[in-house]
Amino acid sequence: MKIVFLGGCETVTGSKFLVETQTTKVLIDCGLYQGYKWLRRRNWQPLVWIDIEQLDAVLLTHAHLDHSGYIPVIYKKGYRGPVYTHVATKELCSILLADSGNLQEEDARFYSKHKISKHEKPEPLYDRYTAEQSMELFRTVDYGELFSVGDIKVCFQNAGHILGAASIIIEAEGKKIGFSGDVGRPDDIMMQPPDPLPELDLLLLESTYGNRRHKKFDPLQQLADIVNETAQKGGVLLIPCFAVGRSQALMHMLSVLMADGRIPRIPTYLDSPMAINVSDIYTRYSSEHRLTHSQCYAMCNAAIYTRSVEESKALAEMRYPHIIIAGSGMVTGGRILHHIKHLLSDHRTTLLLTGYQAGGTRGAKLIEGADMVKIHGKWVLNRARIEVMHGVSGHGDYLEIEQWLKQSDLRKGTPIQLIHGDPDALEGMRDHLRRNTDFDVEIAGYQSILTI
Repeated sequence: MKIVFLGGCETVTGSKFLVETQTTKVLIDCGLYQGYKWLRRRNWQPLVWIDIEQLDAVLLTHAHLDHSGYIPVIYKKGYRGPVYTHVATKELCSILLADSGNLQEEDARFYSKHKISKHEKPEPLYDRYTAEQSMELFRTVDYGELFSVGDIKVCFQNAGHILGAASIIIEAEGKKIGFSGDVGRPDDIMMQPPDPLPELDLLLLESTYGNRRHKKFDPLQQLADIVNETAQKGGVLLIPCFAVGRSQALMHMLSVLMADGRIPRIPTYLDSPMAINVSDIYTRYSSEHRLTHSQCYAMCNAAIYTRSVEESKALAEMRYPHIIIAGSGMVTGGRILHHIKHLLSDHRTTLLLTGYQAGGTRGAKLIEGADMVKIHGKWVLNRARIEVMHGVSGHGDYLEIEQWLKQSDLRKGTPIQLIHGDPDALEGMRDHLRRNTDFDVEIAGYQSILTI
């Protein structure tokens, strides 16, 4: 069996792993590259390693675009095989992929109209229609359900992280390989902890927080302090947020704080049609996470929904303290950009970043102290207070990952290839696991080939 590492290697985005046996070829994840421009350019490169006509299936760990967002591209190029994933992931992808195509169309129109792009006619990688059509490929499986693709046996198991997220276990030619996907935390605010792994001959392990610990803050208290301080200044709290998982966690926390009287009931707006629809899915799949039906109801009623562009634009006219939650989480696109253009130069504004910020994104630059950021071709002065939310990450840190591995049935000396991490995180995770476990740990290289 051969594995070709096509993405999610030496970086946190673009997850793609091609598995080949004598008779079968499957792609584990099919994600977009995000962050630095040199990485995003890979989204446009020819599919040198993947023969669409010979690809038997895509196995999808979860819905985030760095794992799923390239599916419309291979559909556009002619792929018509199945995409196997958890039922909740399919529902989330029906929203995320369509929104991704729509945003790309909007960006291309904007850059063309304002002549920002160097290209004569900017084109989207794919449009909304293509993304919607690609959903016809999706086939759903339950956690623990065993099925086959050619001579490869496949099983999905709960990975925590977000709704529907899975680790994927495949078995072929006498070998069993695990693909961790993004691994959640044992004490996540919303999600159940990841299930332990079975005995494996190889594990591909995410390393997003491979060199960092999650700080032992009370996230509810931190959020209460930030809301109260911003409201006292008469400012606006802007929260760039991932539509899946993070938006729901933030609204749940705000509903709890308001109900307990720890923050005032100031107007709160969820300015993301995608996050609004995702919240409905979380409500329908309450058995897959920690929140009760009543908590889901309170979460969905914690904010005023602004669905239309006109409603979103109207928020710019508000003068009293309020909260705006909008995508995208790394400040790379979406409605949050328009709010930031309008409010970042106001010293009363607080910008609260709530998740991992990939290198090269505006979110990462703001955390690093950038005094200006470029939005839609223009530089915007940063006078806002920049805060980072602790305790709400959907990724386990290196100690939590180590604990998960030790709870699993992995043998001494099990080979581990580290993926999905920036270089420093990969190095940190490798060194930590080598010091504290008996596993054989290496870092996977981009476009490297491993035969087992």
